[in-house]
Formats: sequence, structure tokens, C-alpha cells
Amino acid sequence: MRAHAQQRAGQEASSAVFAPEALSIGARHVEVGGDWAASFAVTGYPREVHPGWLQPLLTYPGRLDVSLHVEPIDPTTAATRLRNQLAKLESGRRHTAEHGRLADPQVDAATEDAYELSARIARGEGKLFRLGLYLTIHASTQEALADEVAAVRALAASLLLDAAPATYRSLQGWVSTLPMGLDLLGMRRTFDTSALAAAFPFTSADLPPADPTSVSAPAGVLYGFNVGSQGLVHWDRFAADNHNSVILGRSGAGKSYLVKLETLRSLYRGIEVAVIDPEDEYRRLADAVGGTYLHLGADGVRLNPFDLPITTGADGTRTAPKDALVRASLFLQTVISVLLDAPLTAGERAVLDETITATYRQAGITPDARTWTRPAPTLRDLRDTLTATGHTVAADLAARLHPYVDGAFQDLFNGPTTTRPDGHLVVFSLRDLPEELKPIGTLLTLDAVWRKVTHPVLRRPRLVVVDEAWLLMRQPAGAEFLFRMAKASRKHWAGLTVATQDTADVLGSDLGKAVIANAATQILLRQAPQAIEEITRTFDLSAGERQFLLSAEQGQGLLAAGTQRVAFHTVASPTEHTLVTSDPAELADTPRQESTMDSGYVELGQTTTHLAGDESGTGAGDIRLPHST
Repeated sequence: MRAHAQQRAGQEASSAVFAPEALSIGARHVEVGGDWAASFAVTGYPREVHPGWLQPLLTYPGRLDVSLHVEPIDPTTAATRLRNQLAKLESGRRHTAEHGRLADPQVDAATEDAYELSARIARGEGKLFRLGLYLTIHASTQEALADEVAAVRALAASLLLDAAPATYRSLQGWVSTLPMGLDLLGMRRTFDTSALAAAFPFTSADLPPADPTSVSAPAGVLYGFNVGSQGLVHWDRFAADNHNSVILGRSGAGKSYLVKLETLRSLYRGIEVAVIDPEDEYRRLADAVGGTYLHLGADGVRLNPFDLPITTGADGTRTAPKDALVRASLFLQTVISVLLDAPLTAGERAVLDETITATYRQAGITPDARTWTRPAPTLRDLRDTLTATGHTVAADLAARLHPYVDGAFQDLFNGPTTTRPDGHLVVFSLRDLPEELKPIGTLLTLDAVWRKVTHPVLRRPRLVVVDEAWLLMRQPAGAEFLFRMAKASRKHWAGLTVATQDTADVLGSDLGKAVIANAATQILLRQAPQAIEEITRTFDLSAGERQFLLSAEQGQGLLAAGTQRVAFHTVASPTEHTLVTSDPAELADTPRQESTMDSGYVELGQTTTHLAGDESGTGAGDIRLPHST
């Protein structure tokens, strides 16, 4: 008896932990231990919904309990109820027609839905379920509860949901939303399989956060707002399997706008960015954030291929890889090969190897790392050393280097490097390079980027942006760089961003397929009808996603990250828009706009993004809810 009494006392103590201290029941609310709660039952639904359509309720900023009660209906009962419902609807329509009255559009729509649903059930394409959707709103005071109730009802109304208060059944409503599986309200609606799947609470149109249990702000970049819900699309590329991204879209779809916006917002996070800009579109952005801008092809802008990969740290110390001199010597042979537009023979490589070493030695640079900070020699010094050797092969090489030392193409090499490619944002503009110098200019640019990315001492998150990649892929050196970067960037804490409008060429080459296959983040913007079939096969798009990409507005796209896909619309603050737009009509007014700005610089990490835009976009693949049976 004593053991039984102790067990009973323990059970009562355990239940007291979960039981409220007091419960006060009102007509439309209950007070549970100082917490005020009001319950609602959803009695009206929209005719068509999309997957994850309940997400706005699940992401409501206040405390809101959403409860779904699902009960399957056996096929025999479902068929009987459908027949009875069809008989009622047809009888009503005939009665209306016989008396010469106007047809009721809602009755006509309900009849069509009932016929369609009956056909699907008969073919075994789905089943029927009875679903009860209940909401319980919590607040600390009665006044706060009234405000929360008004906000939730307004949110439900925006979703075309009719939320009826559980008047005089407030206790039953509160219990129905507890995790007990009890439906004491019994206010249900008939759903078929597809509609029930769309209403399932774990189906979301938004990307999941990196840590679902974290209440902190997302750590990724804001891409825009979700066209299928009221949420925002944040994504952290550095939290994915690899950090690469590929952006495909037709001309005018908003690729460069999105890339520049992502670049700017990545700078907010302290990520270093290097941009290879074939069209000279990033100058205003670089000037605004204090970045480094190298306008190759302009007067007085030079890149010396003899520079060693010396990096200056925050404390002023200068570091370099242990094999920096060997790497530079090997790279110079590739530079000479590209300049001469022909592969080097074995004899030419042997002569160049000796001459390059001698050229560095004459400048005071030896294998001793303490000498690497001395001024590097130039291409002219190499030519002079080749001439001084008196060797026939060396003399021939010196003569073939004449146009790049004393001839028409000397501007890019005639002297030391004018601007070191260092800083939080480095932009290499290639537009004004002569066609004869674009291969070597591309090679020097990519080598400078790759040396920073692979530096063994200064490891930090970096992005390498290649805008209009189809222009770069025409160069063998550029194509090889993209392939190598896509494969190895993750090991160096870097991500490659490839944006191109020439979708067919990218998907039609082994290199393009390799870049796409090694990109954990894939963004598809508006596509041309001629390319949509290849895009659909490559990315395994559904019919709804295919139609969305064909009809997407400027700035709208599909973000695919792993198994998650979300449609979004790019948005920018007015300041960001001024920096990233490439609209000629807006750029014509840029001087007038900049004169009205308080400052020409953007304070990184302190800029506030104001969102604006139309959130009424309709997603593809909407699901129709059956009328009540």
C-alpha cells in the first residue's frame, strides 16, 4: 500500500509539471496561467494554392500555434459522397436554369471541381481526406491578444482563408491545437491528395536556414523576396558543399544586376571579391566601395609578368610561398608561349629557363627569400638578356618579343606594375584591350587572381566573379582557368561565380558541363524558348518551373541549392540600385544622381537594405482545392 501511494503521488507530481496553475474560460478566449489564448477554425479556403502556401502562418513573428488534423476517407464512402454532392450541384443548376435565373459562378466552379475530382478518384490518382485547420494565438495581456488576433486574421484574409473564432468553444479550440491529436471542434474540409500535400506544414516554399534551431539572423546573402510566399530568400554559399555558383539567363534577364548585387552584399560580410569584367561594368561599384580597379588597355596601366606573389599582411609583414621564384619562372614560359602564339620547342624552353634565371639574378633576386622584395625585372630586361647571350635560338626569341617591348603592344609591359591587385574588391577590366593582347591580358589577370586564392598564408573567404563568361571561354587560357577554379576553389576557401547569356555554348561543351556540375548554387533567370529544352533536360525542371522561366519578369529567377528550389525576385535598395544598374537610360542620369548623394562611398557593413516590390507574383503549378463534399 505504501509503494502504491508513493507511485500515485509521483504521477500526480509529474502531471502537475505540465498542468497549468489556473484556467479561466471566456467566450472567445482562455487564460492559462497568465497566458491569454484565442482559437480560430479555418472554414473557407482559396480555390487554388501552391506548395508551401501555409508558410506565412508558420513564419508569423508572434506566437501562433497551427494545428492540422487529417482523417482519411475510405474509397467507398468517398465515392458515395461525391455522387451525392454532384447530384445536389446538378439539381441546383437545373433548377436555376428552369426558372430562368442567372447561373451562379461559384456553383459552376464547384460542379467542375467535383467532376474533375471524381474522375481522379476513379482512376486511382488520389484519395480524399478530411482536414481540420485550427489556429491558436497567444499573448501576455488581453489588449495584446486583441492586437495579435487582428494581425493574424488579416494575414489569413490575405491568404484567402476565412478564420472563424471558436466562440463559446474556446477551451475546445485551445485543446485542438495542443500536440495531443484531439479534434474537439470537428470543423473539417475535404481535401484530395495533392491539396493535402500542399498544405502539409513541412512543405515550404522557402530555403531552410543553415541551423533551424538558431534564432539569429541568416548568415547568407539576401537575393530577394520569394515569389511563392511572403518570405525572403537568404542563401549562404559558404555553407554548401562547394562555394561555386552558376547564373544562366538570356540577355536582359538581370544577370549582371544580380551578380553585382551579390558582390556588394558579400563585401558587407567581409568576403574578398575579385571580378573579371570583360565589359567594363564594375567601375562605379569599385569606386563606391574603395576597391582596386585595373583598366587594362588604358594609357599607363601595366602588369609585369615578372612580379613575384608577395603579399603584405595587416601588420605590414610581406610573405610569399616557398616556391614563389620557381612558380614565376614556369609561368613566364607560358607567358612567352602565349605572346608568340605558338608552343615552345624543347630548345626554346631550355634557353628561356636559363635566361629567366639570369634575368632575375641581374635584378638581385636569387633563391634566397630575403631578396624577393627587390624590384622585379621586366620583359625588356629579358629581351636584353636574350640578345646578350649570342645564341641563335635566344636571338630569334628576342626578335619575336620586339612588338611587346619596343613595338605597338609595349604599353601593357613597358615597366613595372602600376597598380597592385590587392584589396577587398579587385576589378580587372578587359574591354579596352586590343584583340591581339586579350589572350595575354586574360592570362595575366587569371594568374593574379589564382595566386591570391592559393596563397598558403592569407586564407580567407573569397569570391571570384567571371561576368559574361562566354567572352572569357573563347580564350584557351581563360577556359583552362575556369575548369581549374571550378574543381579546386573549395580547397582554398573560395567560390567561383560564372554568369553567362550564351547558355547553349556552355551546355554544349565539356567545360561548361563541368563548371555547372561543380556549382552547388545554380540560378536560372529568364530563358529564351530556343534554349529552354536543353535547360529543362540539364536541370530536370518540372513543367511549372519551365513555364516560370519562360515568362519570368526581369530580375526573377529560380535558385537551386541542393534539393531545394525557390523562385525569387531580386530587390535592391536605392543606393545599391544606383551602383549596380546597367540600364543606359539610368546611366545617362548618373552624374545628376551622384551629385545628390551625401557621399560617394558605401559604408560596408552599415548599409541598410530597404525592400520594395510587388509580392503578388503567381507561382507555377498551383493546386486546386476541391469544394466541400
